[in-house]
Amino acid sequence: MVIDVTEATFEQEVLERSKTTPVVVDFWAEWCGPCRALGPILEKEAARHEGEVVLAKLDTDANQSLAQAFQIQGIPAVKAFKDGRVVDEFVGVKPPPEIERFFAKLVPSEAERLASGGDEASLRKALELEPGRADAAVPLARMLIERDQADEARETLSQVRESFQADALLARLELQADLPDAYAALDAGETERGLALLIDAIAANPDRKDELRQAVVGVLDELGVESDIAREYRRRLASALY
Repeated sequence: MVIDVTEATFEQEVLERSKTTPVVVDFWAEWCGPCRALGPILEKEAARHEGEVVLAKLDTDANQSLAQAFQIQGIPAVKAFKDGRVVDEFVGVKPPPEIERFFAKLVPSEAERLASGGDEASLRKALELEPGRADAAVPLARMLIERDQADEARETLSQVRESFQADALLARLELQADLPDAYAALDAGETERGLALLIDAIAANPDRKDELRQAVVGVLDELGVESDIAREYRRRLASALY
């Protein structure tokens, strides 16, 4: 899909639209020879990703305020928007293979689409395609833990790196037998009680401090940085650890 945008339509057609579909903006001008060379390459790639990416063309001469706002100093300039912000960009004419890679990074891979499905079969298929995807491994491991399939849950999480959620689930597998009340509270939605029990256990179990820290951090990560509960229990965790 290719559309023309102006200062009047930019917010709706680019910023708002990019919250659901990536938008590639081609900043160009009629007098610009390189722009005329790049345009058909961009349009061809947009056609290949019909329904997945929108190509928006913005005439910098007619929309100088936007060109200034996005600090366009040379054209053609191409910026990719997702969730209302620029996530990738380049300036000048690029060969078709580079344009293909530019667009490909904006669309979800098959594994990402499967992981977003959330059902067990899709999660397993996503991990077959891309082992170690946290967005597939974590929800699958939760299903396995609910079914008391601890060994398979550990195996599922073993290839995940840099994920607070995965670390928290691995910690749970080691801790839940000794701290059933804490995990029963968390599972029942009694988040503050569960966090308090996990943090209180640090003083009595100094040798398990790291596992308990991971368990608490995983819950705080789920709550999000803006959560008042998360802020309070981050403070309590720091006091218990240090």
